[in-house]
Amino acid sequence: MAIDESLEFKPVNIALLTISDSRSAAEDTSGDILAARIEASGHRLASREISKDDKNEIAAHLHRWIDDENVDAVITTGGTGLTGRDVTPEALDRVKDKDIPGFGEYFRYISIESIGTSTIQSRACAVLARGTYIFALPGSNGAVKDGWDKILAYQLDSRHRPCNFVDIMPRLRER
Repeated sequence: MAIDESLEFKPVNIALLTISDSRSAAEDTSGDILAARIEASGHRLASREISKDDKNEIAAHLHRWIDDENVDAVITTGGTGLTGRDVTPEALDRVKDKDIPGFGEYFRYISIESIGTSTIQSRACAVLARGTYIFALPGSNGAVKDGWDKILAYQLDSRHRPCNFVDIMPRLRER
């Protein structure tokens, strides 16, 4: 993956949503990791919140950020597993216009290095909703590091070649 240093870096406004019934802001280590990486990369942390594992509550957060002109992308952490309380992908289904299947596929591919066949239990995914990217990562510290360091750090960098998510942002609302 190549970063072309001769190109201009364009910061992205990113909202961060931790989805958990048990974590408070003080215990949100995966959110802390993502927030630090977002800001260290030169992007702007537009908002950071915690939501219960509830489809309606998650979708309400997402709708608010999708409609906010100051949010280009949303990253969620948590709620992507297989238990009854894991409903993040279902909440994304309520707001999406398009799936970005390659994100989840590639996330599981890179996770094999860290967790082997356990990666099949992940429902990490990404969607496009009214011109806003939404990336749903699992809630573990290792998963958010893999998701950011091996995918999002590149795809949210306008200098990444041959292509990246930032370059097509102006055209996402085309009809």
